Amino acid sequence: MNILIVRVSSLGDVVHNMPMVSDIRRHFPDANIDWVVEEGYASLVRLNSDVRRVIPFALRRWRKSLLTVATRGEMSDFRRLLKQDAYDVVFDTQGLLKTSIVMRMARIAENGKRVGLANATEGSGYEPISRIFHTMSVKVDLRTHAVLRARQVAAQALGYSVDGLADFNLKMPDIPLEQSPTWLAGAPYAVFFHGTARAEKQWAFANWVRIAKKLSEYKMTILLPWGSEAEKQTAEKMAAQMPNAYVLPKLPLMEAVMLAQRASLVIGVDTGLTHVAAAFNRPTIELYCDSPRWKTEGNWSQNIVNLGDEGRSPTVDEVISALDTLLKSVDDLDAPSGLLA
Repeated sequence: MNILIVRVSSLGDVVHNMPMVSDIRRHFPDANIDWVVEEGYASLVRLNSDVRRVIPFALRRWRKSLLTVATRGEMSDFRRLLKQDAYDVVFDTQGLLKTSIVMRMARIAENGKRVGLANATEGSGYEPISRIFHTMSVKVDLRTHAVLRARQVAAQALGYSVDGLADFNLKMPDIPLEQSPTWLAGAPYAVFFHGTARAEKQWAFANWVRIAKKLSEYKMTILLPWGSEAEKQTAEKMAAQMPNAYVLPKLPLMEAVMLAQRASLVIGVDTGLTHVAAAFNRPTIELYCDSPRWKTEGNWSQNIVNLGDEGRSPTVDEVISALDTLLKSVDDLDAPSGLLA
């Protein structure tokens, strides 16, 4: 059976689609599973060995140069890749007009079907017009976790029941010492994913400083990544008040993923890289400062603690209690295989 998943963005949503792939593989061991994703996230999807072929989608870039020969050539190549195989099932788990059009472009096998969402979940960006290309629309509850939503779509379409904890099946390749990034710490480190686009989802600056002081008791280095100039300035201000903290250079996506995957502790607001850390089952404290926790909370591992909720920011005391529980003692910190010594 050939299966195509269309989930092009965003970072957190792409990660939350991974357990759907694991479910399909478990019930259909011989299935060929392909995935259409925004080109910037293609390297992340390739970390999942259950995905046979990743088909990069570059609509964000193509929009800027639709009339150029190069762009038209890339779009033609994309259409060719979509039609390379006839698919028995094409899933659109994003529910947008653009993703449903991609679904429609794919070549369907005889008696094949196009499956998508029948309705929005609360607060989602779902577009009802996306149903025009469905042969099967799956209804989900209004408050369905992002991971469970994708798993339920696949399960209903393929005739099995969702069971067991979410399995993300993300595996970072081993990197020789000489090829490792220069910033990679040789000792256990914590990461603060402090930046997010929406100001309401950010945690107060003073709170991060107090948590850094607590982590100094564990003699743990704190690494501060950033993704924009404003986030860089915030990281620099943080580091000025945190003697155990260092501002990282701007990281490409896969180095940022490595940063999360090798951390001994991650504390982060509701943003993609925090969810990446949780998907790798790293000790993670997810901070929901003004976003609904039910949508994306890490509920598949005891290594993940979810704090706060929409309209209720986590307190410093809650975070300190969580990190004490996760870390227990410095001797118990488990650095994953490949951490530089």
